[in-house]
Amino acid sequence: MTGLDGTHAAASVVALHCSLGSGRQWTKLAAALGDDRFMAPDISGYGVAACGRDWPRTLDGEIARLEPWLAKADGPIHLIGHSYGGAIAFRLATASPYAQHVRSLTLIEPVLPTLLRDTPADARLYDRFARIAQVVSKNIVDGAVLEAVEAFTAFWAGSGPREQFSPSGRLRMIEQADKLPCDFSAALDLGGVAEAARALKVPTLLLSGGLSPYVTQRIVAKLAALIDGAELRHLPGAGHMLPVTHADRVNPEILRHIWRAQKLANLELAKLELAADAGPADAARPAGSARRHLVFRRSLG
Repeated sequence: MTGLDGTHAAASVVALHCSLGSGRQWTKLAAALGDDRFMAPDISGYGVAACGRDWPRTLDGEIARLEPWLAKADGPIHLIGHSYGGAIAFRLATASPYAQHVRSLTLIEPVLPTLLRDTPADARLYDRFARIAQVVSKNIVDGAVLEAVEAFTAFWAGSGPREQFSPSGRLRMIEQADKLPCDFSAALDLGGVAEAARALKVPTLLLSGGLSPYVTQRIVAKLAALIDGAELRHLPGAGHMLPVTHADRVNPEILRHIWRAQKLANLELAKLELAADAGPADAARPAGSARRHLVFRRSLG
């Protein structure tokens, strides 16, 4: 991709955080990238975007709120998303005006529960997710915010130990918990996930933790089977917050994925430039694709 002056536009890295989090969760990744084109915006309702109460209840609405940040990415985008941020990233890469600019996609246990409605076994997982969404949302409406946060964090702890939050961290979650019903609504509203995953053509990295709720582990496994060429990394000893708790293992995988995608894009761009410079005889020969159509599954345990 080229900029307005005809030179190659620099790629940006955009990382989206989980519910009850903020862009600060990507501090270590930002340091590892060491690039001023790294952006970790706060999703609506969290961090500096916590003001107001007119929060979106769809993923498209979330993307609209991120427009000021996305507009800064005037070239290709390497997109990263965790949990609810992963659901937004998936939508960005598959059905948004920015999809054509996405050069690589990294999804860390994205919250895409509607993918689990197609078989009886998976439907039970979907029902479990819908139940916790109902419990948390009802507690919020009833003013039982502390109970809502307890139920929310207990669910996402999966089979791992409960995370110990500092008093300030717990207070921050309680203050921002009003946004949770909107997040659940947006995740449960998205249809056509399987079809969108099958149509996805950008290099995709999927990560999951063995101690996470089985709901998100199953979502990742299904995405790996649907997305052409997807790479799957599984950390048996990690939980749902693996990009934070296991940043030393997750971040190198993200960096390698971005590097490979960038190298592949450069090769494809070089082919296009050669084809444009070639004569009619050479141009008639198809260049082919450098993309490997394989699914790589590797445990990082």
